[in-house]
Amino acid sequence: MAEATRLTRSGRLEEAMALLRGSIPIRAANVANSPAFNVEQGPIAAGAKIIDMVPPPDGREGSWTAPRAEEQPREAATNPARSKGLRDLMDRLGQFGPGTNLPGLAGGLRSVAPAPLPDGARFEERTYTNQAGSRGYKLYVPSSYNSQPLPLIIMLHGCTQSPDDFAAGTRMNELAEEYGFLVAYPGQPSSANSSRCWNWFSPGDQLRDRGEPSLIAGITQQIMRDFSVETGSVFVVGLSAGGAAAAIMVYPDLYAATGIHSGLACGAAKDVPSAFAAMRQGGSGLTASRPGQRPPRSIVFHGDRDKTVNPVNADQVIAQSKGETELRTVVSRGQSVGGISYTRSTHADECGRIMLEQWILHGSGHAWSGGSAAGSYTDPKGPDASCEMV
Repeated sequence: MAEATRLTRSGRLEEAMALLRGSIPIRAANVANSPAFNVEQGPIAAGAKIIDMVPPPDGREGSWTAPRAEEQPREAATNPARSKGLRDLMDRLGQFGPGTNLPGLAGGLRSVAPAPLPDGARFEERTYTNQAGSRGYKLYVPSSYNSQPLPLIIMLHGCTQSPDDFAAGTRMNELAEEYGFLVAYPGQPSSANSSRCWNWFSPGDQLRDRGEPSLIAGITQQIMRDFSVETGSVFVVGLSAGGAAAAIMVYPDLYAATGIHSGLACGAAKDVPSAFAAMRQGGSGLTASRPGQRPPRSIVFHGDRDKTVNPVNADQVIAQSKGETELRTVVSRGQSVGGISYTRSTHADECGRIMLEQWILHGSGHAWSGGSAAGSYTDPKGPDASCEMV
């Protein structure tokens, strides 16, 4: 993995992608002796696992894209050695994870059985399709729903996760039952990204009404048509790659606020090399909110020991949202019941309304704070991010 990163940094993208695809044999000696190799530098290895892109065909100029679903089975059938090499590489990637003992953090795709439902509640499987493709999603309808308007939260999972896994880890369905709101979990299929990551680093998936943003917004609008949703109470939340995707979904006419956990700012990357760089050291060339535009309400969580996505990205999310707006900042500190210390910064407008809120979790890694061990990428000892977002 370190060798692939070294090739990417030096501009040898074709060789790096060939290595990632298993076309170049990988030997343990190559990794261990590479100057870039360091088990503690988790962002490099984890970053490569998150990114699954292919160059423009025939060496032409253009954007790197996610592999088309129809190409994958054919490639595996015509070149079984390449397919096996890629699987072997993905196995190796798990060995160079962030170095924590969090369940499922460096593992493969995980299947989680849905939790038992309260009487009268539903956890439906649904599908949305538009010109950009089709995405399945799961929708939790609390037992209290009786066609009265309820808030709606859209939850975007991280890499290797599924809607059921994300629901279990965040416990958002339990909160939906307690407080009375709808919660939806769009699912990224392996046909769109082999590790089920949202393609936040792809230029075609960073624009309104294009690509994955159009699918996420379309799912939201479909639910608003099919159910009674409270006006002005629709929100989008994401973790890791899902957090980066949520940062793209700044639709003031659709979402009242955004929750970003361990993610990156909109536009932090435009291709594979800049995605590596953004995860390692933050995005560059980010654009802030337009002058005179009120910042989108956002709540941001990030562990300061995150070795997958550098915590500087949390600062960039806040800075991008704030732009040139004058806000009053208040900083407080505390400790969760589980013993994780945190710093919480709130940024309020002239009326005292909190527009931006940032939680820095001291000693935490790349995981959903306060989540359940029943799901992957969770840190049960941290402050309850789900409750704070709600």
